[in-house]
Amino acid sequence: MRVNIGKVAEYEVDFVAENGEEVTYYQVAASVMDEKTKERELRVLQKIRDNHPKILLTLDVIGAKANYDGIRQYNLIDWLLAKGE
Repeated sequence: MRVNIGKVAEYEVDFVAENGEEVTYYQVAASVMDEKTKERELRVLQKIRDNHPKILLTLDVIGAKANYDGIRQYNLIDWLLAKGE
């Protein structure tokens, strides 16, 4: 598996994980409870026009498991614990 940062126009994708043909895009933010912060974090993922998974990881409990037009939001702690199972 390779993990890099990515760029779409002037926006940066925090992490792009590639494992062969599988690609997943990740944005990470402490919180997106503020609407402007949420818009900023989602903007870059919304600009990616492929069908690979796009994930927003935050420390928020409220809004965890939200789906923004295919962009999934998860609580970082829960996501990490689930990956360890």
